[in-house]
Amino acid sequence: MVIANIPLFLTARTIKGGKVINMAGEHLGKIEDIMIDLENGRVAYSVLSVGGFRCFGNKLFAVPCEALSVRPHKQALVFDVAKKILKETEDFDKDDWLRTREWLVNIYTCYGYKSYWQTGVLEQTVKERPGEIEAERIS
Repeated sequence: MVIANIPLFLTARTIKGGKVINMAGEHLGKIEDIMIDLENGRVAYSVLSVGGFRCFGNKLFAVPCEALSVRPHKQALVFDVAKKILKETEDFDKDDWLRTREWLVNIYTCYGYKSYWQTGVLEQTVKERPGEIEAERIS
C-alpha cells in the first residue's frame, strides 16, 4: 500500500543496499543489513555501512529504524544526522555484530531516540491478553 508515493512497507531486499543520505543531501553510506530482535519480534536496528570499497575499510553503525525515513523521489533513505556526528559515533567491527541491549540503548540515545523496549511501545501479544481480545470482539 502506498500513500502519496510514500511506501508504508518495504521488503528487506529493498532496504538492504539502499543509499542513505542526510537532510543536507550528503551521501552517508548504504544499508548493509537489518538486525531483528527475535525476543520482541521487531527490527532492532539497521546497519549503516560508511566508506570503504566493496565492504573493505568500511565502518558499520547501528541506526534505529525510527531514525530513517524514505525519500522515494531521491531513491534513498534519509538519516537526519550530520556527517560530523556520525564520525564521533561508535562503530562496530564487521566480525562482531552481536550486541547487548545496553549497547543498543546507548546508540538510540546518541541519536536522540528511546529504545522501543523502554518506551512502552511493545504491547502485550494476543496470547498474553486473551480476555481483552475476547472483550474487544464482543463489543
